[in-house]
Amino acid sequence: MQLIATHGLQISARGLWTRFLAGLLLCLAMGWQAVLAQPPNPDDTLDQLRQQIETMQKGLANPTPGLDLLAWRGTALAAQVQAQEVADQLAPQLDSVQARLAELGTPPTDKKEAPDIATLRTQLDKSRNALDAQVKLARLLAVEGEQVAAQISTLRRSQFQAELGARTASILAPPFWSELRDNFAADAGRLGGLLGELWRALLKASVGVWLGMAVALCAVVLVRRKLAAGAMHLVATRVPAGRLRRSLFAVLRIALSVLAWGAIALVLQQGLEWSSDLSALPHTLLVSSVGLACFGGYVAGLGRTLLSPDRPTWRLPPLPDAVASGMGRFPLVMALVTVAGWLAERLYALVNASLATTVALNCILALALGLTMVMGVLRAERLRRLSANEPDSAKMPSRPLWLSVVALLVWLALAGSVIGLLLGYVALGGFVVRQVAWFAIVSGTAYLLVLLIDDMCMGWLASAPDSTPTPGSWRMRDQLAVLVSGIGRALVALVALVLVLSPFGDGPPELLHRATLFGDGLAIGEVQVRPAAVLLALSVLVLGLLLVRLLKRWLEGHFLPTTSLDAGMQMSASTLFGYGGGVLVVALAMSAVGIGLERVAWVASALSVGIGFGLQAVVQNFVSGLILLAERPVKVGDWVVLGTVEGDIRRINVRATEIQMSDRSTVIVPNSEFITKTVRNITHASPQGLVQIKLPMPLDTDVQQVYDLLLGAFRDHAEVQSAPAPSVALDGIDNGKLVFNATAYVGSPRMAYGVRSDVLFEVLKRLREAKLPMSHPSTMLLRQDGPVDLLSSPSVADKVQPPPEPPFTA
Repeated sequence: MQLIATHGLQISARGLWTRFLAGLLLCLAMGWQAVLAQPPNPDDTLDQLRQQIETMQKGLANPTPGLDLLAWRGTALAAQVQAQEVADQLAPQLDSVQARLAELGTPPTDKKEAPDIATLRTQLDKSRNALDAQVKLARLLAVEGEQVAAQISTLRRSQFQAELGARTASILAPPFWSELRDNFAADAGRLGGLLGELWRALLKASVGVWLGMAVALCAVVLVRRKLAAGAMHLVATRVPAGRLRRSLFAVLRIALSVLAWGAIALVLQQGLEWSSDLSALPHTLLVSSVGLACFGGYVAGLGRTLLSPDRPTWRLPPLPDAVASGMGRFPLVMALVTVAGWLAERLYALVNASLATTVALNCILALALGLTMVMGVLRAERLRRLSANEPDSAKMPSRPLWLSVVALLVWLALAGSVIGLLLGYVALGGFVVRQVAWFAIVSGTAYLLVLLIDDMCMGWLASAPDSTPTPGSWRMRDQLAVLVSGIGRALVALVALVLVLSPFGDGPPELLHRATLFGDGLAIGEVQVRPAAVLLALSVLVLGLLLVRLLKRWLEGHFLPTTSLDAGMQMSASTLFGYGGGVLVVALAMSAVGIGLERVAWVASALSVGIGFGLQAVVQNFVSGLILLAERPVKVGDWVVLGTVEGDIRRINVRATEIQMSDRSTVIVPNSEFITKTVRNITHASPQGLVQIKLPMPLDTDVQQVYDLLLGAFRDHAEVQSAPAPSVALDGIDNGKLVFNATAYVGSPRMAYGVRSDVLFEVLKRLREAKLPMSHPSTMLLRQDGPVDLLSSPSVADKVQPPPEPPFTA
C-alpha cells in the first residue's frame, strides 16, 4: 500500500490532464525563458549543469520512495538541451580561432618570430584550448543528461509496473474498513481544520457578498444563454450552408460551456475570499477548483454537443434520436463525478491524509467513475437496440465493425477494472477506469476536430458546388483543400494517439523534447536531412511544378498559337518544356534538401542495374518518345498505319502514343514501335487526300461521253480541289471491258472515303440518265455429256446462268 500511495505516477490524484498541462506549460516556460534570458557565462552554466547531473546520478543510485521522477526527468532533459546549446554556441567560436591560427601558419624554426605575432599566437592558443575544453565538457554533459533521462524512464516503467501489480485488502473485506476506521480520526482532524476555515469564510461573508454572488451567477447563466442564441444566429446567417455550420456551432457550444463552468467557480472563489484572508491550503484548493470546473465544463459541453438531444439536425455523429435523448444527462453526470473525484483527491492530498485513507479514497472514486460509465454504456446499448426495432430504423446506418470492436474492448476494460477494484487491485482498477474515461474524452475531441478541419477546408478552400469555375482553378482548389484536410486530420490523429498512449510510456513533455531534438536532423550517410530542409524542398517542388504547369498552359494557350508552328509541333514543344521544367524543379528540390547532383551517382548506378534487368523496355520507350518529339517523324494529328492499327495520333507521351481508331476507340502504342518498325504516315508529306475510281465499261461505249461525265462529277463536288485538277485516264482493256481510272484530290485523307462514295453515287446516276450501257457479265455455258433430248430437256439457253455482277472497283 505504501508503494501505491507514494508513487502514483498515472494513478495518483494529479490526473493525466493536469500532468499534461503542467508538462506543456513547463516546456513553454523553458522555451520562453531561453528566448528572453541573456547569454550567461559558459563556465558558470557548465558548472551548474554538472552539479545538477551529479546530484541526480547520486539520487538514482539509491532512489527514495517519495522521489518525483517526472520532475527529475524534466530537469535532466532540460540540462541536456542546455548543454547542447552551449556546445553549439561555442563551436563556431572554436572554428574561428582555429581558422585564425591556420592563417598565421606554423612558427618559423630558423629565426625568431615577431613579438606581436608571437603574442597573438599565444592568445589564440590559449583561447582555442579553453574553447575546446568547454565544447568537450558541454557535449559530455549532454550525453550524461540523456543517459540520466533514459535511466529515469527505465525506473519509472519499473515502478509503474510494480504499482499496477500491487494488491490491498478488498473493499468487500472487513480489514479494508477497519484500517480506514483506525486512521479516520487523524484524517478527520486535518480535514476538519481546512473545511472549518472555509466554513468560517462562508459565515463571515456579508449579505451584500451573497447577493453579489447570486447576481453574478444569474448573470453567468443568462449571458451563456444569450451567447448560445447569438452563436447559432451568427453561424446560421454568416457561414455558408453545409456541414461547416454544425461543426463551428459545436465548437462554440463547448467554449461557452467551459467559460460558464469556469466563471461559476471563479465567482464562488471570489465570494469566499472577499471578506476573509484564507491561508495557503484553502486558497490552493479554491484555485484548483477553478481549473477542475473548466475541465468539467469541457467534458459536459463535449458530450452534450456530440449528443445534441435538443437539436437533432445539428448533431454531428449519426446517432438515433432515442439514444441521444436518453443519454442527454449522462455528460453532466460524468463531468460532476470526474470533477468531484479529482477535487476530493486534491483535498486529501493537501491535508496529507494517511495511507489507508488515500487508498480507500482512490478505490471509492474509481468505483464511482467505473459504475457511472458502466451504467451509461448499458443505457446506450439498450436504447440503440430499441431504436433498431422501430420502423424507421432502416434510415440509420449500421454500426461499423471497428466501432463494435472498440465497444467490446471498452466493455472488457470496464468489467475488468470493476472486478479488480473489488478484489483489491486498486492501482490497476483505478488506472484502467481513468484510462477509459480519458480515451472517451480524447476520442470525442479528436472526432470533433477532424470534422471541423475537414468542413473548414471543404467549405472555405474548395470551390463552391454552384459556382462557375474557371478552367483548372477549381481543380487546384479542390486538390489543395483535400491535401490540407488530410494533413490536419493526420496531425489530430497523431496527437490523439500520443495522448491516449502517454500513460503507458513517455508523456507529452518527453515527446515534445524528442520533437525539438528531431529538428537537428537525421543523418543518412553523408547527408544531414533536417525537417526545415525537407519542408523547403517540398515547397520548392510544389511551387516549381505549379509554376511549370502555369507556364506550360500559357505556352499552349497564348504564345505558341501566335507562332507559325503547326498544332503537332506546338504540342511537342509544350511537352518538352514540361519534361525539362519538371527535371529542373526536381534538381532544385534535391539541392534544397542538401542532396547535390554529384551525390546522385549511387542512384544512377542502381538505376543502371535495374535497367539491365527489368527497365529496358521502359527506358527504350522513354528515349523513343524523346526522339519522336525532337525528330518528329510522326506528330499529333497525323494519320498513321502501324501494322493492323490505323488512326489519328492524339497524344505523344513520354512512354507511349495514343492513336484514335475510326470507331472512336483508343490504342496505346509504345513509342519504340514507331522507331523500330515500318510506319505509314499518310499525312506526313502532304495533307491532301486522293480519291480514285476505276469504272469498267463495255467496248462499244462512247469514250468521250464517259470522260466528260466522270470529270464533271468530280468538278461538281464541293470538296474536290481544283489544284491539282481532277483527271480521267483510260487505264486499259481488261476481260473485254474498258477500264477508266478517275482521280481527284481533297483537303484531307480523312475526307477521301466520303467524297469517293458521293462521287460514285453521282456517276451511277448520270450513267443511267445518259442511258450509257454498263459492262455486262460474262456468259457461262453448261454442257451436258451424251445425247440431248431436245423435246424433254430444257433449252440450252435455259442452262445459261448469269454470274453475279462484279462491283465497281476503285
